[in-house]
Amino acid sequence: MIELSVVVPMYNEKDNIARLHMAITHALAHRVESYEIILVDDGSTDGSAEQLDQLALADPNVRIVHFLRNCGQSAAIASGLKAAEGRLIALMDGDLQTYPEDIFDLMPYMADYDFANGTRVRRQDNLVRKVSSKVGNGIRNWITGDRIKDTGCPMKLFKREVAGSFTLYTGFHRFLPTLARMNGFRVIEVPVRHRERVAGTSKYGVFNRAFVGLMDAIVIGWMRRRSFHYQVREE
Repeated sequence: MIELSVVVPMYNEKDNIARLHMAITHALAHRVESYEIILVDDGSTDGSAEQLDQLALADPNVRIVHFLRNCGQSAAIASGLKAAEGRLIALMDGDLQTYPEDIFDLMPYMADYDFANGTRVRRQDNLVRKVSSKVGNGIRNWITGDRIKDTGCPMKLFKREVAGSFTLYTGFHRFLPTLARMNGFRVIEVPVRHRERVAGTSKYGVFNRAFVGLMDAIVIGWMRRRSFHYQVREE
């Protein structure tokens, strides 16, 4: 089995692809026995698809999943998780605002936990985005009954069994730690670094996700209250 799968959903990140590949391969080289990089093209229209195909031809560790049209981050993550063959699965975004090297800050926690969620320290975002994220996390936790400080952090590491437990719908990518905990897995948050976006543009604004995120939180809260776990006695 492959030791580590790195899954990256991407949409119109043409100017980041080469840098992303270099950063991930440099971070993983000689640190894991085997790895794969799964780049999910979420229906890009900027020429990313062709560049990704060329990358896969040049590097046998790279696998590409192409969507025929843009379906959103939750769908891209779900597709990447389905394709992943690693014992451990790391998630990160294609904007390179988190560091691939930080995967190895999360990895030691896999001995005692099943899911390590990054918490961005010294966030390199503008004040409006920082405040909206803090408020959003607070509201989500209040509604869902969870206590995740930074559920929107793209840097995550979890075991293959956790990925197999997910049934994702649109918007659920914001609640992966909560969903993992609902499914009976052990979750911890670990500080990770954060930096400014160098190329490309953010696909999310402050207001284009506020209402939808609130509705999603209500759904997750309902699911958490209705979830159950049981064990069967061994005969």
